[in-house]
Amino acid sequence: MPGLRAAGRRIFWVAACAGLIVFGSLMGAMFVGQQFLQNVLGYSTFDAGLAILPAAVFMVLIAPRSAKLVGARGARFTLLTGYAFCLLGFLTMLLLWNEGIPYWEVGLGYAFIGIGVGFAGTPASHSLTGSVPVPRAGMASGTADLQRDLGGAIMQSILGALLTAGYAAAVGTAIAGAPSADKQLITNSVAAQLQKSFASAAETAQQYPKYTSQITAAAKSSFLSGADWAYTAGIVAILLGAALVFSLFPIKQDEERLLAEYHTQDTARFAGSRDREALGTSRRALTDR
Repeated sequence: MPGLRAAGRRIFWVAACAGLIVFGSLMGAMFVGQQFLQNVLGYSTFDAGLAILPAAVFMVLIAPRSAKLVGARGARFTLLTGYAFCLLGFLTMLLLWNEGIPYWEVGLGYAFIGIGVGFAGTPASHSLTGSVPVPRAGMASGTADLQRDLGGAIMQSILGALLTAGYAAAVGTAIAGAPSADKQLITNSVAAQLQKSFASAAETAQQYPKYTSQITAAAKSSFLSGADWAYTAGIVAILLGAALVFSLFPIKQDEERLLAEYHTQDTARFAGSRDREALGTSRRALTDR
């Protein structure tokens, strides 16, 4: 029960939710972005891996500055700053990530995401550990790890499902709008293969050399439509997280006051617990005599 009591504190659970969205956005952006780089831009697996370096570099550079900003302006301001950069990252992906774009546009999107996570990750973890008593620090640390794993799993599942659904819908629309002569050649099994995934469409294109270019072009266009669904979902999640932090996370002065109150409550509670334990030990010693 003491652990649940600590988890119910506003600073703790709001920071936990904020961290889930921030780290989930990072994982979701990587998940969709890697497929975009390889399927649409034609990057190799190695080149696609190198392309995400701006996110990692800016996370490392921003994290120390984030800690200073938490001390100067509070966790709420720093979290919202991180959310703003994550929003810019997804807007860059939605508006600029199209077929044939130069790498700087790819790097810009990843850089914004890296800056956002660099700013928001520190206050999310700091608020978790700072709002619980010292004996519950392990619980706070575990929750910080959970932010990354659970947030990534949730956002990848949501964005991946929307990417797949958007892709299939776009392929279905393209098939329905195809010329009658071409439509007669598209059997139900071929249509199912085309709608299944980009990789499946690429395999189908190899089976029909005469239509390889048309199938590949349609698959790329459909992937971009599905990716836009995923980017839009990421934007919505970030806006919801920012609204949560803005409305429920206390400003710096109130945050410091609440943390002081938590510390006083925890000190009194654990002091009383130690007194009860000492009294129980004394009674057992007297009984043994």
